[in-house]
Amino acid sequence: MPRPANPQVRSRLLSVGRDVVHDRGFNGCGVQDITTAAGVPKGSFYNYFESKEMFAAEILEDYWQSIEDRHGPILYDARIRPLARIAKFFRALTDDHSKSDFALGCLIGNLSLELSNASDEARSKLLALLARWQEALAACLREAQERNELDRKQNADELAAIVIEAYEGAAMRGKIEQSGNAYERFEKVVLPRLLR
Repeated sequence: MPRPANPQVRSRLLSVGRDVVHDRGFNGCGVQDITTAAGVPKGSFYNYFESKEMFAAEILEDYWQSIEDRHGPILYDARIRPLARIAKFFRALTDDHSKSDFALGCLIGNLSLELSNASDEARSKLLALLARWQEALAACLREAQERNELDRKQNADELAAIVIEAYEGAAMRGKIEQSGNAYERFEKVVLPRLLR
């Protein structure tokens, strides 16, 4: 009879596995690599996840939830003007990326490139996360429009999508260069031009 699932083991697989996938890429590691890093027998993996692709969807959710928990409140801080909140949010993301000397990039962007054509589960999760991110930014943009800090003619949802796309481009370039130059250009040049 199989042993009952242990939530601590599942949590460890997600946390450690997310780091392994972020460091090596989804296709650059196998279930054995993930379970070894987590100190869990390989066979136990499938007690918690139906497939490696379902695992990818769950680590993406875990990754974004971590960002929302740590940096999401910035976007809702009414003491700060809406456009300044957006800039502060992206500065916090850039600070996260700097901890790896920009070598890891954004897990959402990385797995978008790696899995969007290979895994329906991961693609669906990526679309859902991008929609959540876009809506959080769009809410700030609409508030800025209401306060006459942003042109009301701009579509807030489309502008939020463009901001995310620009940031993901900076994250990809930063990963390639292993430097913060692209992030700096995003923050100092691209973001101010988009949000006027």
